[in-house]
Amino acid sequence: MAHPAWVKLYAERPGAALRQVITDVLVALWVYAWVRLAFFAHEWIDKLAVPGEKLEGAGTRMAEQLRDAGNKAGRVPVAGDDLKKPFANAGDAASQVADVGREQQQIVHDVALVVSIGLLVLPLGLVLLVWLPRRLRWIGRAGTASKLRAAPAGRDLLALRALATQPLEKLTRLDPDIAAAWRRGDGEAVRALAELELAGLGLRRRD
Repeated sequence: MAHPAWVKLYAERPGAALRQVITDVLVALWVYAWVRLAFFAHEWIDKLAVPGEKLEGAGTRMAEQLRDAGNKAGRVPVAGDDLKKPFANAGDAASQVADVGREQQQIVHDVALVVSIGLLVLPLGLVLLVWLPRRLRWIGRAGTASKLRAAPAGRDLLALRALATQPLEKLTRLDPDIAAAWRRGDGEAVRALAELELAGLGLRRRD
C-alpha cells in the first residue's frame, strides 16, 4: 500500500537517510539477537528439568507396579489385607517421589520463563521507550514539514520553527540579525530559515 507523498519514513538527503537506515537495521538486529538469546536461555534452562521428568516417570511406574502387586497380594485368602498394606504404603511413597519430580520440573520451567523475560525487558524497553518514540517523532515532524514546504505560508511557519528550535550558532551563521529580518518579512531570510529547518530534518526544499 502506497503512503501519501507527505508521509516520510526516511530522509531525502542521502547522508541522513543512510544514517536512519543503518540505525533501523541495527535496532532490528539488536532485537533479533536478544530474542534469540532469550529463546536459547529458555531452552538451555529447560533441559535442567530432564532429571525431574525421569524422577516423575520412575516414581509413577514404581507406584503402579507396587499397587498392582498389592492388589494381587490382596487376593490371597485370609492374609491378603495384611500383605497388601506394605505394597500400598510403598506405592504411596513412590507417588510422592513422582510429585517431587513434577515440582522440580515446574520450578525449572518457571525459572526458564523468568530468565528469558528478564533478558528481554531491558533491550526491548530501550527500543520501545527510547528509539521508537524518537523515530515516530521524526516521522511526524518530517511529514508536517513536507506538507508545509511547498506553500509560502508553510515556509513562514518552517522559518518560525527554525527560529524557535535551531541552535543559535546555525541561526547567526545565516545572519547575525536573522530574527529581525524574519519579522520584516524578508523573503531571503524566510527562505534561509525554512531551508535550515528542512535540512535539520534531512529534507530538501521544494518550490
